[in-house]
Amino acid sequence: MSRAIHIPEGLRELLQGFTVEVIRNQPRDICDFALQYFADLKRRKREEKGQALKSSYEAMMFASDEEDNDEEFVAPVVNRLARRPSVSAETYDPDNDDENREPTVIHPKTDQQKQRLREVCTDIVLFKNLEQEELSKVLDAMFERPVAVGDHIIEQHDDGDNFYVIESGIFDVYVTDNGVTRLIAAFDNHGSFGELALMYNTPRATTIIARTLGTLWCLDRVTFRRIVVNSNAKKRKMYDAFIQTVPLLSSLETYERMKVVDVLCPQQYTDGQQIIAEGESADCFYIVESGEVRITVRRSTEEGEIEEVELTTCTEGQYFGELALVTKKPRAASAYAVGNVKCLVMDVTAFERLLGPCMEIMKRNISNYEMQMANVLQSDSNSRTFSDVATA
Repeated sequence: MSRAIHIPEGLRELLQGFTVEVIRNQPRDICDFALQYFADLKRRKREEKGQALKSSYEAMMFASDEEDNDEEFVAPVVNRLARRPSVSAETYDPDNDDENREPTVIHPKTDQQKQRLREVCTDIVLFKNLEQEELSKVLDAMFERPVAVGDHIIEQHDDGDNFYVIESGIFDVYVTDNGVTRLIAAFDNHGSFGELALMYNTPRATTIIARTLGTLWCLDRVTFRRIVVNSNAKKRKMYDAFIQTVPLLSSLETYERMKVVDVLCPQQYTDGQQIIAEGESADCFYIVESGEVRITVRRSTEEGEIEEVELTTCTEGQYFGELALVTKKPRAASAYAVGNVKCLVMDVTAFERLLGPCMEIMKRNISNYEMQMANVLQSDSNSRTFSDVATA
């Protein structure tokens, strides 16, 4: 009787990965290459295991600290690049907002003021989803406010009047609870504040006082709601409908999908512009909203030269860039815009935090991608195809 041969778990994926690298690098001595390849692979595995143990330890220590200090909240210093979590409050319907009929506000500015204002607004998260015309209207409506030491910019429990962008100065954030006032955070020469009361029609949650001389740029409540909140609310609905058509994300629960929508940032690319480069470290995940993206990979020719081979194209609703984030490896391919392209981009931090439910799907695809890459690199250069762009 014939005996079934048991194939060890992971062997197929291991050999496929090795085969892909052999075909890509075309080494003169395969044995030497194999020794180096598997030595590097073993080293990476040890490093990943060590990092996992370290993360587990830190997580346990953090949980222990949370249990010991759950009665006292200490807020961190505000990070201008950090995105605030979603806040549930009054539902905003942009189609039923009487403020849309308010006249447009314009505060005249010198060319120097316009330049300064544009620079300080570059990293404001709430402005990133605005179209160019909308952003221009917002900047036109903003006005400059010099502040002195000790100036109270906003007072806890007051109604919201303006949204503030910091050009310079240090601003302390205080909360008063049961008659006790505490310093909970500080803005240090960058950032913005004051949006929550305007977005959700709620009283100010904190008091903010200038610690130093400084300069603020202010946007009135009506303009903020009419343009910024309106635009973000409409885009939220539009992106939610769009990502439901993306197979990878369609299985997410509604609340998970909303969190994804909140961190997507639209980016536009012109014809021929490189979106990602083979060999670079991975920092973002991309979904094509409109247009076409060409995926290419470099390989060595028989003459020893490097050529760039097209693998496939990616169109509306397809995605690329996730595999490098999952495997923690450099980009395996490059991506270029074909014509004008618009992508929805998610940075690596949000990707790891929000796409956990999709991670197993992406990991299961790794062996398929590597096998397809091997087939592509072995086939004739004039007939290369690639069924999915996720290897980037």
